[in-house]
Amino acid sequence: MINSFPPVTIEAARLGKPMNICSVTQAAEFLLMKWPIHDGPKLKIARQLCFDALEGKASAADARSAFIGAAKEANIFHDYLKKSA
Repeated sequence: MINSFPPVTIEAARLGKPMNICSVTQAAEFLLMKWPIHDGPKLKIARQLCFDALEGKASAADARSAFIGAAKEANIFHDYLKKSA
């Protein structure tokens, strides 16, 4: 099972700097243990898709996409392209 995906950069407040999430495993761990908000529709979807991907029921790409949505919902997504424009 391949669970890696292209890096997603988020603002990790606890670390005080941007952080790259590069796999379904990292995403699931961050969603469960370090996420800055406790509820939200995109957060629930991202958690479920990460669990599904870890069980082989969804793709890493789907989990990544859901993780980005949840990061935007939590206002921690770091969009380098948008910031440099």
